[in-house]
Amino acid sequence: MLSFAVIFLAVLLYGALHSALATLWMKQTARRFGPLGVRGYRFVYNAFALVSLMPVMALTVLLEDRQLYQIPWPWRALTLAGQLLALLTLLVGLLQTGVWQFLGLRQLLYGVETQPPTLVVSGLYRWVRHPLYSAGLAFIWLMPSMSLNLLAFNLGISVYIILGAILEERKLQAEFGREYNDYRRRTAMLVPFLRWPWPS
Repeated sequence: MLSFAVIFLAVLLYGALHSALATLWMKQTARRFGPLGVRGYRFVYNAFALVSLMPVMALTVLLEDRQLYQIPWPWRALTLAGQLLALLTLLVGLLQTGVWQFLGLRQLLYGVETQPPTLVVSGLYRWVRHPLYSAGLAFIWLMPSMSLNLLAFNLGISVYIILGAILEERKLQAEFGREYNDYRRRTAMLVPFLRWPWPS
């Protein structure tokens, strides 16, 4: 049970650090480094997120663990098919938003876009406001085998994703105002057709 707490807290700490680095204040701080800071911010942010996640993931393997369940065949095939669908959704979402821009390589190599940002509400974004997060949650919870350590990791990541989505929405609301509020009222956050009333 100690390993469960360690992994869960490590994921939450990772999420807090990751969210802090994504704030508008941090983006403004990057501007102090000139054009290179502006262009390289997203790439460095993503690279650091990947590298800093590795030790957290290693804890799930290295710490003492206990298997909770293993889904047998043929039901196992359904979970694997669901994970494949989640990966395809993730790929489509990345293609829709632009893979190179999402990774930060486009900004790093070619500079910041000169045209104003637009709110994407078509494709996957017609069904949910955060399709990449939805796909990620579906993938981790459709694991055909579950251990205590993996459960701690999944719970921590789920908390981080939901809180991260809420923080991201505040930034989008500040950027797009009423346009985003209208979009939020008519579109589910993470699960299609599942939404709650939003005050005017």
